[in-house]
Amino acid sequence: MNVNFINPFLEATINVLKTMAFVEPKPGKPRLKLENVAIGEVSGIIGLTGSARGSLALSFSEQSILKIVNNMLGEKFTEINDDIKDAVGEITNMISGDARKRLEADGFTITAAIPTVVSGKNHEIKHILGGASIVIPFEIKEGPFVVDVCLE
Repeated sequence: MNVNFINPFLEATINVLKTMAFVEPKPGKPRLKLENVAIGEVSGIIGLTGSARGSLALSFSEQSILKIVNNMLGEKFTEINDDIKDAVGEITNMISGDARKRLEADGFTITAAIPTVVSGKNHEIKHILGGASIVIPFEIKEGPFVVDVCLE
C-alpha cells in the first residue's frame, strides 16, 4: 500500500470529527493489520475505486461512538442502536469524502460506494482486496476507534 494514502485519511478523520462532533481525536502510530476481526463494536466499511482501489473501514468502541453521535445529534444515546449505526455509515461517508478530496489534490481520482455498517463483538471486516490493511488508531477521552485502510 502506498504510504501517501495514509495522511489524507488521518487528516480527514481529525477534520470531520472536530467539525461535526466537536471532539479532538488523537492519532496513534499506524500499524499493519493482518486479521479480519474488527477492533471496535461497530464499523462502517466503504469500497473505493479509481486511481486507487480498495476499501476504508472505521471501527469504533461503544463509548467512543456514543460520544461522537451524541455530540453530532445533540441527543443522549446509551447503547448502539439503529440511529447509531446510521450515523456510523454517515461518518464513514464524510471521512471518505474528505480523504478523497485530499487525494484528488494529489492527482488521484477515487469514487466511493455506499457504506455498509456491521456491529457486534468480534465482527469481521473483510477488505475488498483481501490481505493486510493499515490501521491508524485514534483515541478520544471516551475511548478508542480505528481507521482501517486497504488500498492499492
